[in-house]
Amino acid sequence: RARWKAREQSAPTMVSDTTRILAIASGKGGVGKSSVTVNLAVALARRGLVVGVLDADIWGFSLPRLLGIEGDVEARMGKMVPLEQKIGDGLLRVLSMGFLADEDRAIMWRGLVLNRALQQFLEDAHWGDLDYLLIDLPPGTGDVQMGLARMLPRTELLVITTPQLAAQRVAARAADMARRGYLRVAGVIENMSDFTCEHGATYALFGSGGGERLAHSLGVPLVGSIPLHPDMAAAGDAGRPVAAAGGELADVFAEMARSIAEDVAPLIEAEGCTARLVQRVEAAVARGEAESGCG
Repeated sequence: RARWKAREQSAPTMVSDTTRILAIASGKGGVGKSSVTVNLAVALARRGLVVGVLDADIWGFSLPRLLGIEGDVEARMGKMVPLEQKIGDGLLRVLSMGFLADEDRAIMWRGLVLNRALQQFLEDAHWGDLDYLLIDLPPGTGDVQMGLARMLPRTELLVITTPQLAAQRVAARAADMARRGYLRVAGVIENMSDFTCEHGATYALFGSGGGERLAHSLGVPLVGSIPLHPDMAAAGDAGRPVAAAGGELADVFAEMARSIAEDVAPLIEAEGCTARLVQRVEAAVARGEAESGCG
């Protein structure tokens, strides 16, 4: 009910009501959140979907380089037009401060200005009809995260962690922030899991089981575990996401995209659970009663 009320009272945005919004979050930096966002978006687009990608890490934008997209953001009828990239039968639409500012120039903005930038990306952009909108959040639990919860209260979080206990504990704070803002935590993704050398031996360089432990403690599914692999960094530097090619990492992201599209955050259908919940809440509000749950 809290999420429903927040949604009813939120400011209108250019993101359609049928778009599934997934924010990629972490409690700390250095866990590969942006790389996961990019490759997950590509993997979803390879399923023939239209995927928006919003770089909400205003200070530390990196998506244009990771995706290999360059260009200036054009305006149409006073609103920004995201840059597009075809991925198989699907399409990416991308907005980032990297299209508006020099890559080497520091952005020294305080919280109110950061929130205004995020607001413009959501309210003053021609996103069009999207199946999914993936939002790459900055690390931590600060102004941008709280602003997103206010502007898009139907956002769901995918929490990124690495296997070690310290990262798991910090990632739990991102989940706590989401739930305090009445946002649904959709699942956990573990990055930088076991490393397999060329001889076939496997090493848990950063420990093991952190993603599974975090998912269990939060009561959400472990969407996937991404192995530590040198191709991830090389592909990001070259602007060619690993999910766009074949190989082990592409298969991992393809399976995570399948899990999200079919189980974790499927697109809203008229007979789906989300639609039934909306119908129940609408009826409860009309009657002035409180109902909750969805079979």
